[in-house]
Amino acid sequence: MYLNCHTYHSLRYGTFSVQDLVQSGVEAGAEVLCLTDINTMTAIYEFLKTCKNAGIKPVVGMEFRDEGELLYIVLAKSERALSEINQLLTSHNCDDVPLPRHHPEFLQSFTIYPLENVPAKLLDNEYVGVRPDQVNLLFQKQWQQLVHKMVILQSVTIKNEEEYELHKVLRAIDLNTLITLLQPHQYCQADETMLHQEKLLHYFERYPEIISNTQMILDQCSFDYDFSYPRNKKHYTRDKQNDIKLLTSLAYAGLTVRYGDHHVAARKRVEKELKVIDQLSFSGYFLITWDIVRYSNSMGFMHIGRGSGANSIIAYCLGITDICPLELDLYFERFLNLNRKTPPDFDLDWSWQDRDVILQYIFDRYGKEYVAFCGTNVEFKYRSILREVGKVFGLPKEELDALTTQSMDLHDNNSVVQQVHQYGKMLDQFPNQRSMHSCGILISEEPISNYTALIMPPKGFPIVQFDMHTAEEIGFEKFDILSQRGIGSINDAVKLIRKNRGIQVDIRNTSLSKNEEQCNEFLSIGKTIGCFYIESPAMRGLLRRLKCDNYKVLVAASSIIRPGVAQSGMMKEYIFRHNNPNQFEYFHPVFEEHLGETYGIMVYQEDVIKIALHYGGLPATDGDVLRRAMSGKGRSLAALQKVKDHFFESCKRLGHPEALSTEVYRQIESFAGYSFCKAHSASYAVESYQSLYLKVHYPLEFMVAVINNQGGFYRTEVYIHEARMSGATILNPCVNRSEYQTTLYGTDVYLGFMHLQSMERTIAELIVEDRGKRGNYKSLEDFIKRIPIGIAGIEILIFIDAFRFTGKQKNELLIEARMLLNDFKPEKRMEALFEEPVKEYQLPVLKRDLFEDAFDEIELLGFPVSVSPFDLLISKYRGNVMAKDLVKHHKKQVKMLAYLISRKHVPTKRGTMFFGTWIDAEGNYFDTAHFPDCLEKYPFKGGGCYLLLGTVEVDFHFPTITIMKMAKMPFIPDPRYYHDEDKKYEAHQRIREDVSMTQRQPYPQEHEIGLPRMKMK
Repeated sequence: MYLNCHTYHSLRYGTFSVQDLVQSGVEAGAEVLCLTDINTMTAIYEFLKTCKNAGIKPVVGMEFRDEGELLYIVLAKSERALSEINQLLTSHNCDDVPLPRHHPEFLQSFTIYPLENVPAKLLDNEYVGVRPDQVNLLFQKQWQQLVHKMVILQSVTIKNEEEYELHKVLRAIDLNTLITLLQPHQYCQADETMLHQEKLLHYFERYPEIISNTQMILDQCSFDYDFSYPRNKKHYTRDKQNDIKLLTSLAYAGLTVRYGDHHVAARKRVEKELKVIDQLSFSGYFLITWDIVRYSNSMGFMHIGRGSGANSIIAYCLGITDICPLELDLYFERFLNLNRKTPPDFDLDWSWQDRDVILQYIFDRYGKEYVAFCGTNVEFKYRSILREVGKVFGLPKEELDALTTQSMDLHDNNSVVQQVHQYGKMLDQFPNQRSMHSCGILISEEPISNYTALIMPPKGFPIVQFDMHTAEEIGFEKFDILSQRGIGSINDAVKLIRKNRGIQVDIRNTSLSKNEEQCNEFLSIGKTIGCFYIESPAMRGLLRRLKCDNYKVLVAASSIIRPGVAQSGMMKEYIFRHNNPNQFEYFHPVFEEHLGETYGIMVYQEDVIKIALHYGGLPATDGDVLRRAMSGKGRSLAALQKVKDHFFESCKRLGHPEALSTEVYRQIESFAGYSFCKAHSASYAVESYQSLYLKVHYPLEFMVAVINNQGGFYRTEVYIHEARMSGATILNPCVNRSEYQTTLYGTDVYLGFMHLQSMERTIAELIVEDRGKRGNYKSLEDFIKRIPIGIAGIEILIFIDAFRFTGKQKNELLIEARMLLNDFKPEKRMEALFEEPVKEYQLPVLKRDLFEDAFDEIELLGFPVSVSPFDLLISKYRGNVMAKDLVKHHKKQVKMLAYLISRKHVPTKRGTMFFGTWIDAEGNYFDTAHFPDCLEKYPFKGGGCYLLLGTVEVDFHFPTITIMKMAKMPFIPDPRYYHDEDKKYEAHQRIREDVSMTQRQPYPQEHEIGLPRMKMK
């Protein structure tokens, strides 16, 4: 009898989770439940499973609303009816087709109108819904003639009175209004609960026809779904036989290119993989991926193939990946095995500049009816909940800020804040809005509207209404099409090298860069700023601790930096064993046999599966559960618990010591969702080598490319510093030399107009465009005649010294600009037939302080260019030790003066600590550790230079200073404002630092983990 039930997937409206809704149905005595969320079918598959488990018949459909007005409720007679319902909403969402007020064209669905929107004539499949509180209206003549077409409409939106208030809070959030200003038509009625079925039928006992109509609809509707059936596009060619034929042909052609004609091991691996791929019917998946890569290559784009698919020699031969699985002994069963029901992951990365072209190709090639982005459900989060709920209760901005920045125990205890807390807690994990998955694309065999309606976001590519977990459950495997700025940096550097030096670097040929001698030298000393994945302070420290000087160690480093390995204590143990290979024992012979390359330490996801299978004696199916958990895909805690139980039962049966098995499983658990498969690490290592090769051999071109791609661990200032340390002369923007992006002429690096924080992009691009058409600007007057710019824009360019070609001082140019613009008429910008002579103004010579330019740069760029930050210090002291000598001062106290680059927040059980990264007066980097007790007395005070006192700790070749005291050192007052006390130190606040916050629980300390180094008895 419940034809209209909502969950919280009726965004900012319903309050039931799917589980709670079905449980309420059980308690109300329902035999059938109809899920009709508002303008979505997000939850229907979860609803189906939950109903079946509860012994309730599921019916699904949708409640159509337009601008909040209820138009009708639609119930699908069967699974086939989903398509017509979804198509209607998709046309509305994606093509702006208005929803019809009456008579939507449904052939396999029932349409139920509320009394407020009944059409003049009802079609055969159309009915009128009557709420219990409307029964008395049926005495009226206008309704009596429609009783034979009426059904019970008991909407279910809330569980109880408390949730009714929560519903109002949600409605106020959605409408961006105060809860006290809500109008009755904007929220549901207080009786929209799961009434017990007997009580509900009692309301309609005088109208048996209404009851029988309702029952008839419930009897004729049903919903079922085969979750075991793959829904991805099945074939690249017309059928399976032709797919495997084409895949085989491509694989053997690629085998010859990659390995030559006589590589026996490679040929055997190809044969083995082709057999398994064919048995699992994954040929189409491989060929579609190959097709996307083929198109990319035809466009001259660079891509990186990674994910578990990189374990495959077929992927390597097809050019999908650049990872040789034989070289790294990549675990075939991690990639594919007959227990695996889903295809392997191919994560394909492109430059952020090229990705949209690839996406457009996929949508065009495979058809917009069959392709869509995966969705995500963005939930209410702690900060957003309190802010949103606080707003609807009318709290002012200051109190909202306090709610979102302070811990809850510091909040006011007044009644309003108590309500905010109450409803905030209830909203935890409620979906708030739907969004686009960052990279996952679905390519379907059937039209996607058979499964879901689509949404069209501003990005311009349609999105399904469910997330990746639901997609996988219902038979879809996504193609991950990602973008990253690291590839953009590599691409742009190669283009710049060709333009600047006339050298064509074939960077896609990985043999050029991988394990290259000078690259390995840079790796071992952590000289990797700007390089993909290996530039962060933590990674550079790890590289130095490992003295990483080859590809295989870099592959391992790329994985052990991940939280799973780090939090279990295995990263520290790996570093120890790498440096002391004769000072440990393997836990068990299995560890030596299968993990000898990594000193018996589990580093990759494959290692976990190997130990689970070969030490724990688990079946391959349990290994697959572990794989999914480590990939962040397995959501079933019950399944994981079952694996854990099997593990300990099997270990006991095999006679393993209980203490050893407990320690091994502790390590296994730490990997869940936080580790890489070996192929993924290898893919990252290859890209790291590619970027490092360019940094080593073409440092200026590479750093300019990194600056222009604006994506790395550090701010632009750091990469500019790195370019300077590589031999570049850094020059401020110039209207006659600069482009929108930063440019390189020989060793001169001209900063681009993009770095001027207040400069309009359209004006910046016009400066370059006009210069290209009509040549260099001859004077300030010539510039003003040609570019439609106001005094504010002119002043920015003057202050950054962009008119220095005139030979005039900034003060002089400022006066001249005002005189010119006061007297200037826009029509003068029309091209003159004859060039007018430039007027020369005789102006007084005004002296400028040497450091005025530096403060202009800080104000406009955020950092000085013409001088070093150290030159702006009042003190001439530069410390008693330089970064290059720290390794010689182990356990000694040092005093250093340094410029702050970045700091990383790390939670500990004793409180917050930070790791700092700095440069000394010689421009070299070093790192510091700031423990909670020290930070309490000597906190960070923003960007700038600090005097540091601390003790050097050299940990496996890598020095860190444990700080005891620090003080921020004063810069000189801004000479531009000698007589203005308020502005003397204003520009100083623009000097930045990079701050990384860590949102996790503190890692256990080494003594708490007790990771054994010797064999356990």
